[in-house]
Amino acid sequence: MIYTLPNLTSVDLSKLRLEIRNLQPQLVEWRRRLHQKPELSFEENLTADFVSQKLQEWGIEHQTAIAKTGIVATIDSGKPGPVLAIRADMDALPIQEENQVDYRSQHNGIMHACGHDGHTAIALGTACYLAQHKHSFCGTVKIIFQPAEEGPGGAKPMIEAGVLKHPDVDAIVGLHLWNNLPLGTVGVRSGPLMAAVEIFDCKILGKGGHGAMPHQTVDAIVVAAQIVNALQAIVARNIDPIDSAVVTVGKFHAGQTHNVIADTAKIGGTVRYFNPSYQGYFNNRLEQIIAGICHSHGANYQFDYYWLYPPVINDTKMAELVRSVAETVVETPAGIVPECQTMGGEDMSFFLQEVPGCYFFLGSANQEKNLAYPHHHPRFDFDETALGIGVEMFVRCVEKFCVRD
Repeated sequence: MIYTLPNLTSVDLSKLRLEIRNLQPQLVEWRRRLHQKPELSFEENLTADFVSQKLQEWGIEHQTAIAKTGIVATIDSGKPGPVLAIRADMDALPIQEENQVDYRSQHNGIMHACGHDGHTAIALGTACYLAQHKHSFCGTVKIIFQPAEEGPGGAKPMIEAGVLKHPDVDAIVGLHLWNNLPLGTVGVRSGPLMAAVEIFDCKILGKGGHGAMPHQTVDAIVVAAQIVNALQAIVARNIDPIDSAVVTVGKFHAGQTHNVIADTAKIGGTVRYFNPSYQGYFNNRLEQIIAGICHSHGANYQFDYYWLYPPVINDTKMAELVRSVAETVVETPAGIVPECQTMGGEDMSFFLQEVPGCYFFLGSANQEKNLAYPHHHPRFDFDETALGIGVEMFVRCVEKFCVRD
């Protein structure tokens, strides 16, 4: 669902403190520079070099080369208090950009089509501001610049490398620029926000033959087609209707010509759900159905199932903190969108399994400027006004969370 405000041109930016409004041109400059030099997962070397260069300019202590290209910046206020982490992802997608803008991608076939360039710019802006305003908070802020969110996932290896330790992180926040919401809105809710991501591949092994003599064959296409239909009943008849889930078959490859019955067929797809109790259920149920149909036709199969990301589940207290901050940054009540769940996935979920936190959506679409193409589209772009709003959100989260114990 796309939410709209009465008039996007009326978005009130006066709630952003003057220093952050003055930072806006630099945020745009950083974002556009990153947009021109997009890099795929675990290859974010130019991006990491740029981030490290800026942190060094501002005298911010940081570690590089974590999980290959990840960076963690540590900003110590010099006063005792809690430790809050801020997470931003850095990777781009294998998409050829179609936008005709002067900051379009210079890397053929690679594009920032999901807003991660904006996330990195917002995190840099937050680091810049906090380094100059250590008096405004207590404790410590760790800013995590993460590689490979688009896959295979950089959060887990960064956690395994110890980014939540030394000092130990008490809570974490992160945001996603979101073209499903208009500029001037914040989507925040407690509990499940984004879905688990699991994928599967299956190869049906039949017996090929002449198209005019099907009785001599085991038609892999017929078997696979019945499997595709049967899988749709899992959500409809096996999942509690109160819960939400998706089983999608996204690919089906079989056959070579008109008059030959295929001996093999390959299907593959994805599974999504919010309720973590379903972890482990779908792989077993899918294989039960596949095995049963194959057995009834005399076919065999090869089945592979992969667990990628668990669901993104926000902590109630941290979601309330973000919501209270949003109320001071955007117009209310229209600017706060609580019903903002999506079956999209995010490996921010691994951080939220380790420490309480909140991941939220920052509205970035502007229909009036033709900046409303969906994520992962070759013409994706967003209203860069959201960059300053993102910095203000993060800074106020720090100030509200990082107070003296």
